[in-house]
Amino acid sequence: MNTEAQLCKAKEYCEAKGARFTSLREKVYELLLNKSSSVGAYELLDELKVTESGAKPATVYRTLDFLLEFGLIHRLESTNAFVACHHFDCNHPVQFLICDTCGLVKEIQSEGLKETLDKQANSVGFKVSKQTIEAHGICAQCQ
Repeated sequence: MNTEAQLCKAKEYCEAKGARFTSLREKVYELLLNKSSSVGAYELLDELKVTESGAKPATVYRTLDFLLEFGLIHRLESTNAFVACHHFDCNHPVQFLICDTCGLVKEIQSEGLKETLDKQANSVGFKVSKQTIEAHGICAQCQ
């Protein structure tokens, strides 16, 4: 799906949930959609300042919080950075492959991983409410 179509889908999704997809939210989401690697908040701020000279860190963090809340982006815990989610309209477990050389991030869906994790968690009386797995390594381009 191209960037314009993804932005339109995100706007419709937010409006259907009673939230405004403001121009600032759209710009930050678009910046993330156009990246193949994860991006930190301050890097986003620097890029945003090109068109929004008054942008401040708090502005970016509030926008990221909104995008996270609505599932439009993911936060990579190991790098404290963000990536766009292309299929935000479904609740899904998340696994990421992160290249330690070039920073490429690929979101994948591993067959049976959620079920295995849930089964093991249930066996010790634990209920998983959210699951994100990050695997670091080297992508095909960098090998």
